[in-house]
Order: sequence, then structure tokens, then C-alpha cells
Amino acid sequence: MKLSGIKYLADQGVENIWKNKMMAFATFCVLLISLLLVGTATLLYINMNSMILGLNDKNEIAVHLKVGAEEEEIKQAEKDIKALPNVKSVEFVSKEEELKRQKDRVPSAEPIFNNYIGNDASFMPDGFSITVNDSEAIDDTTNAILAMPAVLNATSAPQVADFLKELRGVVTLVAGAIVIALSIVSMIMISNTTKASVFARREEIQIMKYVGATNAFIRLPFFVEGMVTGLFAGVGSFFITWVAYQSVYKIMTAQESLMNAFGMGHLIPFNSIRLWVLIAYIVIGSFIGALGSVISTRRHIDV
Repeated sequence: MKLSGIKYLADQGVENIWKNKMMAFATFCVLLISLLLVGTATLLYINMNSMILGLNDKNEIAVHLKVGAEEEEIKQAEKDIKALPNVKSVEFVSKEEELKRQKDRVPSAEPIFNNYIGNDASFMPDGFSITVNDSEAIDDTTNAILAMPAVLNATSAPQVADFLKELRGVVTLVAGAIVIALSIVSMIMISNTTKASVFARREEIQIMKYVGATNAFIRLPFFVEGMVTGLFAGVGSFFITWVAYQSVYKIMTAQESLMNAFGMGHLIPFNSIRLWVLIAYIVIGSFIGALGSVISTRRHIDV
């Protein structure tokens, strides 16, 4: 087929959208809703996964050095700990800070601290507060720290790591099932709509077939029509998602203390994923729109 012929058929496809605007609008709405459903479920999963990973920052290793450790020993221990591959950050906790933390943790015991200990922290050990990159490997990191000469003890909460691992698995499974289910429902809705659109013009297709038009000649305008409709549905879905996402993000970020407590500080800003969301919506919308239209013409081409 010549280039001029392809251009003609493409123009016919765009023109058909206006000629059959009611059916085109119905297809647009179905595609829009379908893309929004799947897109919302996907963005929800991405953010929940990011939040779960963000909770790794709450999973710390508390390290106490031997009482009376010299400054050189402390510096060497800090250097050795920072060299471990799974260590994200190391914060030095002096014996004075540790005494203050113990007082804050047990407010009811404050009179005992004041009457018998006061501010004398000489009996307390210096230490470190350590965060890790991968909470699932926290046991290995803790054991490596315990093997260091200046370290008295190192404690962590491996049950937190196990919980996060299980939670991430459950979220992945549930979100995957939701996305697959919504995708199937969306495909059924789109298929039925495009079938109705093509069925309304079955006589036009049959006449073109009787006068000798090839299958490709008949399908191309429908392909272009479906692709353009899907493209507009993708753009519409993107802008709706943008506005809704930004609104929810502002509400969530306004509650800073709540976000920090539940790891929501790791919600993904829309600006950082905006381009990828736009590309995904346009590509998927155009592909599904074009594919649905072409498949739906098959039964009417065979006359």
C-alpha cells in the first residue's frame, strides 16, 4: 500500500471519530475508567511498597561498648561498623546521652535516678545507634558487630524485619491480584464497547468487503480510530490521576508526625513519576484501543 493510501485511511479513521461521536465517546469513557482503575491500584501498590521499605529506618541496632572504652577504641569500632555493607548510618550515643534516654524511658523512676545517680554517667557505656539498608539481613549485621573487640552487646528486633518481610509479600500478592482482576474486567468492558461500536457499522464494513476492499484496508481506519480514542483516554486519565494524587499527597504530608510514625514519609511525590505515568497511560490506552477495534472487526470482515 502506498504512503498516500495509508494517509488517506488514517484520515478516515480520525474522521470516523467525529462521524460516530456517540460510540467514540462511549469507548473513551470505558477506556478512561479502566485506565484509572488499573492506574490507581498500581500507584497504591507502589506507594505501599515504598512505605514498607521506609519502615526499615525504624529498625535499629542498639550497640553498647565496653565500660571504660578508650577514645581510640571507640573510633575504631565506629570505623569498623561503618565498613559493614548493610549499615546505612551510625550515630554515636555518649554515656551521658544514654543516661538521659534511660531516664526518659522510665519517668516513674526519675526520683531514684536523681537521688542515687544524679548526673553521674560514668557507669554507663558509650554506644551507637545504627540503621540498616536491608532489615532482612539485620541478624547477620548484628552478629558481625558483636564480634568486634570493643563491643559489649548489640541488640535488634528481628521480629520487626520478619513482619516487614511478610507484610511486603502479602501487599504484593493482594495488589497483584487486584491489578490482574481490574485488568480482566477492563478488557471485558473495552471489548464489549468496541464490539458495539463496530457492530453499529457492520453494513459499512460489509459493503467495503463486497466492493473488493482488503482486510487491511478495512481495519486500518478502525485501528487509527481506536488508537486515537485510547490516546485521549490516556491523557484524560493522566490529568485526573495528577489532580487526585496531588490532593491526597498534600493531605497526607500535612500530618507530619503521623507520617513519620507509620513510614509515610516515603510516599512518592507525583513529580518524580509524572513522566512515567503519562507514558504508561498513553501507550496502554492507545494499544488497547487499537487492538480492541481491530479484533472486533474480524467477525464482520468474514462475509
